[in-house]
Amino acid sequence: MRRILKNTGRVPFLASISVTTSLLISLWSSQAFAINEWYELYNNTRSLGMGGASVAITSDDTSLYRNPANLGSLRDVYGTLLDPEVEGSTNLTPEQIDIRQVMEKLNTKQDTFYRSKTQITPAVVMRNIGLGLIYKNEISAEIKSSDPTVMDTKYVNDFGAVFGVNLRLFDGRIKIGGSAKLINRIEVDNPALAVGGPTDMQTIGSEGTAVAFDGGLLLQAPWTYLPTLGVVVRDIGDTVFDKRDGWRMRTNTRPNTVKQSVDVAAALFPIHSNEVRSVWTVEYSDVTNSREDDDNAKRVHVGIELNARDIFFFRVGYNQRYATAGIEIAGEYLSWQIATYGEEIGTRDNPREDRRVNTKLSLRF
Repeated sequence: MRRILKNTGRVPFLASISVTTSLLISLWSSQAFAINEWYELYNNTRSLGMGGASVAITSDDTSLYRNPANLGSLRDVYGTLLDPEVEGSTNLTPEQIDIRQVMEKLNTKQDTFYRSKTQITPAVVMRNIGLGLIYKNEISAEIKSSDPTVMDTKYVNDFGAVFGVNLRLFDGRIKIGGSAKLINRIEVDNPALAVGGPTDMQTIGSEGTAVAFDGGLLLQAPWTYLPTLGVVVRDIGDTVFDKRDGWRMRTNTRPNTVKQSVDVAAALFPIHSNEVRSVWTVEYSDVTNSREDDDNAKRVHVGIELNARDIFFFRVGYNQRYATAGIEIAGEYLSWQIATYGEEIGTRDNPREDRRVNTKLSLRF
């Protein structure tokens, strides 16, 4: 009788240890492998090939989106009529951005990270002023074998306009720029979206419109190599998507507020010959830690670009622990760019690289 009582007491105890251990393992697994990617309103192929750096080096139509102070570096009128840009992970061929189709695909490819993005940003810029549009559709998702009933999902669809101006002081040695953005966003940010459950945006998504502001500063010394320091304050005062509910659809919730952040950078621009120049830059993003992420490696970006006759461009860099590279072939009206880069989707203690390829074709004037 005592033996039976003894065993009866041990079985629940051992079972509780087993259950607790399983829960801890599951919790650790979800924390270690959850998608922890930093999202931005805009990035482009050139920047991604140069380690994600752009604050102190952009001097074309993309200045409007990356650092409005660089509008003061323009020497002519630049415009893009059409500039489709697409991106995807190298470990799984991107085919679509529809959440239902992505879910069906990943249900047979568990523990495989999925990334797909399309972007168009036609713009017209000249010295000190510019206007552009942006349409971006992107998704990152994963179904883990540890819990195949849910899909970790981050989906963002942006549509909007950007207007930027700049003030040049002391013959351009100091440039102060600002931009205003009107952005409508549809977002799904759900680490546990039910597999087989609803996938329509009205049910799972958030929609809202925001007016946002960026400010930029460039300090450029008139010395050899033109040493440059750049600062950008993004989403000044925080960007809240609380304007005009139901512009493109009506949902019960609003997209996440984007907190104000600060990026700083330094750059050099050596001239090696009449036909060869280069750009060297280092950048540190989110100095104020608006994302509340203690992984400082995510903040580091280093880039180098070699320019041969303004036709061939070769780029290498370092982005969030990982190597990047890219090339561009540019003509008077048409250019093609391609880049590969590694994006950190993990944490400081459990880093995870997602290797991606991004390409862009630009028709410009």
